[in-house]
Amino acid sequence: MKSNRENLGRVLAGLLAVALVMAASGRAPASAAERPPNIILVFVDNLGYGDIGPFGSTLHRTPHLDRMAAEGMKLTHFYVSSGVCTPSRASLMTGCYPRRVNMHESVLRPIAERGLQPDEITVAEVLKGAGYATGIFGKWHLGDQPEFLPTRQGFDEYFGIPYSDDMVHTHPRGRELGWPPLPLLRNERVIEAPAERNTLVKRCTEEAVDFIRRSKGRPFFLYLPHTMPGSTQAPFASDAFRGKSANGPYGDAVEELDWSVGRIQAVLKELGLDERTLVIWTSDNGAPPRTRGSNLPLGGSGYTTAEGGMRTPCLARWPGKIPARSTCAELATTMDLYVTFARLAGARPPQDRSIDGLDIRPLLFAEPGARSPHVAFYYYAGEQLQAVRSGPWKLYLPVKRFAGRPPNPALAPGRAALYDVVRDPAEARDLAAEHPQAVRMLDALAEAAREDLGDQDRPGKNQRPAGHVASPKPLIRRP
Repeated sequence: MKSNRENLGRVLAGLLAVALVMAASGRAPASAAERPPNIILVFVDNLGYGDIGPFGSTLHRTPHLDRMAAEGMKLTHFYVSSGVCTPSRASLMTGCYPRRVNMHESVLRPIAERGLQPDEITVAEVLKGAGYATGIFGKWHLGDQPEFLPTRQGFDEYFGIPYSDDMVHTHPRGRELGWPPLPLLRNERVIEAPAERNTLVKRCTEEAVDFIRRSKGRPFFLYLPHTMPGSTQAPFASDAFRGKSANGPYGDAVEELDWSVGRIQAVLKELGLDERTLVIWTSDNGAPPRTRGSNLPLGGSGYTTAEGGMRTPCLARWPGKIPARSTCAELATTMDLYVTFARLAGARPPQDRSIDGLDIRPLLFAEPGARSPHVAFYYYAGEQLQAVRSGPWKLYLPVKRFAGRPPNPALAPGRAALYDVVRDPAEARDLAAEHPQAVRMLDALAEAAREDLGDQDRPGKNQRPAGHVASPKPLIRRP
């Protein structure tokens, strides 16, 4: 037993050393004279791990994503920081766990008092400070008050909706709470209400293409957070795709999302920007229950801390930099994109605050021996820390009652459960009794997170406040 503990200690120390070295590496782009890469981040809404061809779907036709995988990399252990929209998006913008920036309390509704703190330094602000043009086209969902809109958070321009497409004035809860018609904004002005939901993917793609054309003379950051498959059981699609898939409205939306990335790739080639542009394509969380989405072979669903809720399909393409037909099975997260993008731009992430993301360029470039920079990854459901992963091990903590949806019906409140999520991504076999040393190691890592980030009824020492307005107003009056 003593030998096992010593070995485990050496492994943990080695992992920590790797993380510290990689976090401290401030490597600039290969040549000081080399123009930093354009960066395109496509972030679709509520799409499952198994919903596209590169990750096993035979139901949806995704030829452009298939080609992207063939020309780039599949990241098969890529995580978002939350199983729901707002916290997941807050992490993407700040490089932090949602609890660190106090954006962990489920999803924001219309006319919300809260939003992403204007004092946070978003990835758009970091890149803008490095000379990038910045644009967002799609779903924001980090606050609908003027103080919280993308144009106040580092984006030069914005076209899209401020929250989920199903948060409409005709929804039963919307009628009760006085939600306005779903607004479509250009920058900070409402240009359409209610927004035509069937054409949002098409129109946001067209706006993104126009942004690329106008920005081709300088580095640009294009954030394309698509609104589909969305939060409704019957997603929306334009005329060219509606009723054309083998999986109803959900499949129609997935196939239009595939068309969208094909359109983006085509304009990059047309303008000679293909080899100067990094494209990342992923989802904000897994497919929720009661949709036609698939999270297989992962267990569980979106809106939970199961693998199917927080491990998402991810593709990365940059010809000449990211090896074609490559696969990365190391743990990486959306939080890492913040630091990675900053380093690619030749910029430094903020030094005056905690940032949880780490540089994953060695993973993307398939450098020999590259390993995940993370000693641990934490699965939060709202304010509750429910699980922690290190290496192949994932430990569900012995909480008395799960906040939100239970991640796995086999889990018993008050009892820890351990899974090898490399060999058992469905989380079917609890190995806690067989590997008590792994349970102890992960439990110690969880306690460190509680101290730093907090847990249910326990504030963390290094949390920062969310934004708040005293008297929020609707962006447009209700009819």
